[in-house]
Order: sequence, then C-alpha cells, then structure tokens
Amino acid sequence: MTTAVILQPSYLPWRGYFHLMQRADVFVFYDDVQYDRHGWRNRNRVKTASGPRWLTVPVLSSGHIAEKLPLRDARIDWRSPWPHKHRETIRQSYARAPHFARHAALLDAIFTGRPERLCDLTIPATVALAEHLGIAGRRLLRSSELGIEGDRTERLVRIVRAVGATRYLSGPSARSYLDEAAFARAGIELAYMTYAYPEYEQLHPPFDGEVSVLDLLFMMGPRAPELIWGGPT
Repeated sequence: MTTAVILQPSYLPWRGYFHLMQRADVFVFYDDVQYDRHGWRNRNRVKTASGPRWLTVPVLSSGHIAEKLPLRDARIDWRSPWPHKHRETIRQSYARAPHFARHAALLDAIFTGRPERLCDLTIPATVALAEHLGIAGRRLLRSSELGIEGDRTERLVRIVRAVGATRYLSGPSARSYLDEAAFARAGIELAYMTYAYPEYEQLHPPFDGEVSVLDLLFMMGPRAPELIWGGPT
C-alpha cells in the first residue's frame, strides 16, 4: 500500500507536520491553493526567555491581493532585514540548548539565499529539517507540478491517484470537510493522523508542544524522532 500525504508548505513547522511526512511514501506540498495570510504559511513560534515569539516572513501585499493569490505566487518582502532578526532570535533563544551546536547548520540552510517566493523558502527549509530528523527516501512533489484541478475533496482524490497512492493520510482537522465517500468511490483508503506527543524538557517553561520543531531538535538532538514517531525512521 502506498500512502500519500498532501500538506500546504509552512514556515518551520511543528513536529506533527514531520510525523505526517514520516508516515508518507509520497509527500505533496500543496502549493497552489489560496494563500492564507493568517495561517502558518509564513510564520511560526519559538520559545524565548520572555515567552513564545512569532517569527513571521513578510509577504508582499497590496490590500487583499495577496490573499487571492495561489500560495506558490506569494512573494517575500525583502525590504526588511527579517532573516537576520529570525536567525538572531533563534540563536539567542537556543544557544544554551544541549544540541544547538549539532543542528546549528540548519540556520545556514534556512537563511542563506534570497528566494523571491515564499514556497522557495519554506519547502527547502522543511526538507532540511526533515533530513535532520532522519526522514529520507520519500518522494517529494509540489502540487503545482501536477496540473490537477478540481474542488477540495475531488482535487485531493485526483492528486492521490495521480501519484499512484492507494491510501490518503490526513490531519485530524480535515474530518470536518472531507467527503469521505469520494475517497471510497475512488478505491482510496482514508485515514486520519492522531497527535499524542510526550513532553520534553524546554529551556523556558511552561511546556509548549506546538512551537517549531527547531525547539525539539535543539533540546533533544538524536532523541527527537523518538518524541515524534517513537524511534528511528
């Protein structure tokens, strides 16, 4: 059975994102849906001494134009020195973390370069994070490469069939809108992820399990996969 996962690219995602990637045979970055300015596409949180802090990649916008664009067309606003600010916030927050030095090269992978489009920052950063978690051998695609149209569930079904998968694994929030019968008619098994992760020691209590996976990597190092999917990939 070949399992497909389809997720929108996000900035420095939390550990649940990588759990889905680890469970997939084919992982599709859903990059041609509408850009959501208030979601996780261009921002995430890290732990700091003064509490959780948002790291937001500025996206060029004129009125509501950015919200009408496909995610793949969202362009980064390079008029501010946000990469330096993000990098310094991460470094200052985690310099004393037990495994910061082990994974410090991630900061070079994430913040070196000047991509024009948001997806060309977030997708390579996510792949770099996945490699540090030991996730390898998955087929990685962008939905924009497939040229598949359709509405919501119909389009997901078509993508799953196009990549040769027979099982679709979704995040739990999709239960509220997926047409489960459409997957059944297409002969595709539909499953939902369940998130139940243990706590781990963080530099700045109280514990927050929904921050960027960077926190887990810097704090737990080689044990990070154990605290997501229970062991080596």
